[in-house]
Amino acid sequence: MSNKKKIFSGVQPSGNLTLGNYLGALRNFGLLQDDFDCLYCVVDLHSITVRQDPELLRERSYAVLALYLACGLDPDKNVLFLQSQVSGHAELGWALNCYTYMGELNRMTQFKDKSQKHADNINGGLYTYPVLMAADILLYNADMVPIGQDQKQHLELARNVAERFNKIYGDTFVIPEPFIPKTGARVMSLQDPTKKMSKSDDNVNNFILITEGKDKIIKKFKKAVTDSGSEIVYDEENKPGISNLMKIYASITSKSVEEVQKEFEGSRYGDFKMAVGNTVADTLEPIRIRYEELMQDKAYLDSVFKKGAERAKSMSEPMIDEVYRKIGFLR
Repeated sequence: MSNKKKIFSGVQPSGNLTLGNYLGALRNFGLLQDDFDCLYCVVDLHSITVRQDPELLRERSYAVLALYLACGLDPDKNVLFLQSQVSGHAELGWALNCYTYMGELNRMTQFKDKSQKHADNINGGLYTYPVLMAADILLYNADMVPIGQDQKQHLELARNVAERFNKIYGDTFVIPEPFIPKTGARVMSLQDPTKKMSKSDDNVNNFILITEGKDKIIKKFKKAVTDSGSEIVYDEENKPGISNLMKIYASITSKSVEEVQKEFEGSRYGDFKMAVGNTVADTLEPIRIRYEELMQDKAYLDSVFKKGAERAKSMSEPMIDEVYRKIGFLR
C-alpha cells in the first residue's frame, strides 16, 4: 500500500447483487482504484447472522468476488479478500464489543428490521454485528467508507467507538469519514418505487440482477410501474415510478435528470421504458459474460482470495498487536 488514502468496503454473499448494488457501489469501486488504496471484502462473517446453506454460502462468496472482478476491479490494484480468512476481523470485533454500549446497539434500526424478518432467529450476532462492521473498517485504519443512507448509523457507531478507544488509550484508530461517490443513484423497486430495490424481495419483477440476461432485463423494465399522466418529468412525489426510471437512466448514462427529461420530451412511457431497459441490458451484458467465465474458474478465484488474504493479514496484524498491547494482553 502507498501513502494514498485508504477506502474500505464490503459486500455480503447473501444472494445475487442487483442493479442498485452496481450503480450505488460496484461501478464506483472501479473508478476509485487508481486514486485510493482500496480494500474490498466479501463479508461472509456478517452473513451468518441469518441461517445459511453452507454450500450456497461458499458459492455466493465466489460469486461476489467474480462480480468484483467482472465490474473491473484489478486484484493487483485492490485488496480483494474473504473476511473469514483474516482472523483480525473477529479478534478486533470482540475487543470492540467491550467498548460499545448497549444503548448504542439498541438504537440500530437494521437490528429492529432484521429481527422482524427473522423472528425465529434473533441471535447475538444479529445484535452486535455493527461492532464487527466497525472492526472491519478500523482494522485497516480506513480513511473513508463508501456508504448509502442505510449505513450512516453503522459508520457513526464506528466513529464513536474509535474515538472512545482513542480517548482511553491514546491515538490508535483513524476516525473514518463517509465517502459519497460523485456518481450513483438510490435505485428503487420497479414495481413499488417507494421502497429500495432489494435482492431479497419476494417479487422478482421488483429488481434487476447484475447477472440477468438481456431479454429478462428488458421484460422487467417493460413491466415497471409508471404513473398517471404521460409526461416524462422528474417529480419524486407525484411521479415516483417515472422518476426512478429517469434516475436509473441518468446514472447509467452519466447524464443529469434534466438532460434525460429533455432527451425524452414528447416520448411515450412505453418507449421510455424500452430505452431504459435496453441501455441497462447493454451495460450489464459484458459484466454477465465475464462473471460466468470467472465462475467456471474457481482455482483462479481461490488464488485471488489467497493473495488478498495474505495482503490483508499483513496490513491488519500491526493494528491487532497495538490494540492488544494497549488493552493489556500479553503478546
